[in-house]
Amino acid sequence: MRTREGGRIVDEAAVIARVRAGEPEAYAELVRAHTGIALRAAAALGAGADAEDVVQQAFFKAYCTLGRFREGAAFKPWLLSIVANETRNTVRTAVRQRTLAGREAALVEAEPVIPESADPAVAALEVERRAALLAALDRLSEEHRLVVTYRYLLEMDEPETAQALGWPRGTVKSRLNRALRKLQRLLPDFQPREGGDEHE
Repeated sequence: MRTREGGRIVDEAAVIARVRAGEPEAYAELVRAHTGIALRAAAALGAGADAEDVVQQAFFKAYCTLGRFREGAAFKPWLLSIVANETRNTVRTAVRQRTLAGREAALVEAEPVIPESADPAVAALEVERRAALLAALDRLSEEHRLVVTYRYLLEMDEPETAQALGWPRGTVKSRLNRALRKLQRLLPDFQPREGGDEHE
């Protein structure tokens, strides 16, 4: 599996092989390639101000369990399943409740989704829509919130979503359909943008 990192392609399998062969510093390439999406995942799933700590812990756990990583599998969905577990643990043990505003701020800070050159009115509308979407997501069950977050906010394709969540493809499809129907009722003008290419 190849990942683009700072304009160059990272061969994940080769990097993982180097780490397993006793070159731990090679792991930094995977960290650089996946930090952005890991931060977006943690923020979107409710880590709030703890997103960076969650991601650091997830990368550490991924490194420690790299021996169990299935050869030939994609690294990103596997890492994001660890990020999701770490976020869940952090949110459960947090004393204070995360506010929607805090989640939105963390999501925006983690990785800008609106180009700086965009029209300010368009940018404001995009932020408003995103806040409305996050508010609607908060009203879904955890399973439905997770599948929509991975598939659309993190722009993962269906196989990656299934791998990250540890669900069969059919379960992803059916839960996504139910979640989108609920979102459609909450946000009548909601039109999801497609994530990555489907690999049927």
